[in-house]
Amino acid sequence: MDDPNASAEPGKKKSSLVMTIATIAVLTLVGGGGGWFLGKSLLPKDAAAEAAGAAAPAAHEAAAGGHDAAAGKDAGLPKLATAANGIVLLEPVITNLAYPSDSLVRLEVALMFKGAPEEPLAEEVHQDIMAYMRTVSLQQIQGPRGFQYLRDDLQERVDLRSHGRISKILFRTFVIE
Repeated sequence: MDDPNASAEPGKKKSSLVMTIATIAVLTLVGGGGGWFLGKSLLPKDAAAEAAGAAAPAAHEAAAGGHDAAAGKDAGLPKLATAANGIVLLEPVITNLAYPSDSLVRLEVALMFKGAPEEPLAEEVHQDIMAYMRTVSLQQIQGPRGFQYLRDDLQERVDLRSHGRISKILFRTFVIE
């Protein structure tokens, strides 16, 4: 009455549990190693050196009593939005909306010119944007679709005002309060 299959089952269950744990451990190690390798390969090689190099001069300037530690850190970076690149940053537009009139909007934009930037034209466009924003209601600019319509409307107004001398209007900030 000794059945050879009956005695093999408890050992089989124990070995399958050990195999499952071993498989999970191996897969975890392979996944962790793959993630580490992918992270190392995607990280720029100079990023760690730049981070360490940027921290040392800033700490040295701050320790020396320099008040311009933050300004010195950004001094070497070129500004993309400059007149030399054909981009003019406009002053922020802060105005009330048409409805509800107690809602304020703050809009900062930059204009990308075709060729040399023209300051008087940029000021005219700034005033035109401000006048347009006073006619917009909150319901018109709600959500992503409303924002896209606002961008399209402002781009159309800029095109009409500049007769094609301004290629794009670039939104920097857009806040409704």
